[in-house]
Amino acid sequence: MATPRTDPAKAPSAPARTAAGYHHGDLRAALLAAAELELAEKGVDGFTLRGCARRAGVSHAAPAHHFKDVRALLTALAAIGFARLSASMADCAEGIPPGGIDYIVAIGRGYVRFAVDNPHLYNLIFRSALLDCDDPVHGAAGDSAFAYPVRAVGAYRGSDDPMSDPQLAVEVVGIWSMVHGLAGLLIDGQFSKHTGKTQQQLADELAPALTRQFMEGPAKRPDPAGEPRC
Repeated sequence: MATPRTDPAKAPSAPARTAAGYHHGDLRAALLAAAELELAEKGVDGFTLRGCARRAGVSHAAPAHHFKDVRALLTALAAIGFARLSASMADCAEGIPPGGIDYIVAIGRGYVRFAVDNPHLYNLIFRSALLDCDDPVHGAAGDSAFAYPVRAVGAYRGSDDPMSDPQLAVEVVGIWSMVHGLAGLLIDGQFSKHTGKTQQQLADELAPALTRQFMEGPAKRPDPAGEPRC
């Protein structure tokens, strides 16, 4: 008896096989997206490869084809975090010419806005003990982010290499330390509970004010008595 012919258009297609099992499209991208959700929900301490695989809808063994361990996955996620930090600073500084105080203020605001908008990534990217800091992609992303305050201070002070000048290097590190500390306080809710304002509102108010004051110095208050102040 002749075997019935099946219309190819109606025949079920077999799932494509990959090294990780059945085809999942871009597995690496799916794992990174799942990893970010896992990190946002559970934090670094509760982060696991199994949890990421479960969110991505793949087997527990699948992540090993792209990330050898949880450290490798967190490192890739941290590189994404640094890239978003750079993008946030660039967005805030768009249209502002380098060389003026407004450009530095915009960089500081972009830094803090990234942190309050992405607290899970902000709390990861500087956790060096959990990351492979020798990874070239992670290293390049971190260097690119750090270059923003370096270039901003350099342009303001007329230096192509501010980190080679001890005084200017202090300014760069000072700006970075200030916005980094402010970001941490905002994420922890230290100001919102006293002001009733959102983290985003406080970031937009405090980051520019503190950055400007750091670079220009505190505003001088007139002495009512007209006498020198100690």
